[in-house]
Amino acid sequence: MTHPVELPRWVDVAVLPAVNLALALAVAAIVVMVVGFQPAQVLALLVKGAFGSKAGISYTLYYATTFVFTGLAVAVALHGGLFNIGAEGQAMLGGLGVGLAALGLAPHLPMALMLPLSVLSGALFGMAWAAVPAALQAWRGSHVVITTIMFNFIAAALLGYLLVNVLKEPGNMAAETAAFAASARVPGVHAVMQALGIDWPRTPLNLSVLLAIAAAVAVYLTVWKSQPGYALRAVGFAPEASLYAGIRPPRLIMLSMAISGALAGLVGVNEIAGAHGRLLGEFVAGAGFTGIAVSLIGRNHPVGIVLAAILFGALYQGGAELAFEIKGFSRDMVFLLQGLIVLFAGAMAQVAAPWLARLVALFARRPAARVAPAQPG
Repeated sequence: MTHPVELPRWVDVAVLPAVNLALALAVAAIVVMVVGFQPAQVLALLVKGAFGSKAGISYTLYYATTFVFTGLAVAVALHGGLFNIGAEGQAMLGGLGVGLAALGLAPHLPMALMLPLSVLSGALFGMAWAAVPAALQAWRGSHVVITTIMFNFIAAALLGYLLVNVLKEPGNMAAETAAFAASARVPGVHAVMQALGIDWPRTPLNLSVLLAIAAAVAVYLTVWKSQPGYALRAVGFAPEASLYAGIRPPRLIMLSMAISGALAGLVGVNEIAGAHGRLLGEFVAGAGFTGIAVSLIGRNHPVGIVLAAILFGALYQGGAELAFEIKGFSRDMVFLLQGLIVLFAGAMAQVAAPWLARLVALFARRPAARVAPAQPG
């Protein structure tokens, strides 16, 4: 059995993910050459599409906002010892909560009240959808990976049914609701910039990006700087030992999944209240699963997750530029790059760790990092 290598915290959080990313890019460059493209040209166009214009930056940050929410959702559950695969479904239910609040209350409330209610509604709906798998794990022993996957399909079916049979706008051929009232729309960044006298292109980027930053700060303070956060990490790291400290794992399972579901539910604020202005069926578009990769690359830390979310936002936006600029280059190549990043950041995350441990020991002039003892089971 291969044992994980212990590295200094700064190496594990910053250097190892950067090395894994470089390895993924190197392998991707080889694949690009094999299929007949120039890696330097592909990389240059990808960076240009993601960061080479105001519109590109805006789209990159728009995608990154959603990935911050789902990445944080996965990370909080992982710190509690749970692998929440259900951020996709929890985000769908969060969007449903945002949509119901907007359709029911926006015609009667000003924006100052409507937007906080939308945030609260999205978080509560996502939390409620995560609570059932959490309870099944905590008190019935049903594995949260299986139940959250199943709940993704149930969420998609529920949202589809409501959009087709209950909430669909009359006369509209598409399965979507009527447009929200202005008070339920999160202001776009372009509108704020124009109000400040700055010319900025109209894009889906909206002030939910500030909510994502606030969520990252709140997760850091909760998980690392509070007593419940310490108990949460204790249960995730050593559930048997936490019992001797008087910590009750079922409560912490519920807490971690509740926070995780609430964070995933905030996707609805960015996508439904911010970008689309109406409730529709495919607004999550795999962001819940991308959040798994974002969390792994970010080493389950809010700062790393924000950086990883920007990386994946750049891949999404830059991939569109590549497909447009290079004949024969499809978005499938971008998905390949994403897959390689997930491979090196997840399944092969420790491949470079022994080499880094030797380098750290060499520069520090001390023995190489010790090997952690094997975990029971």
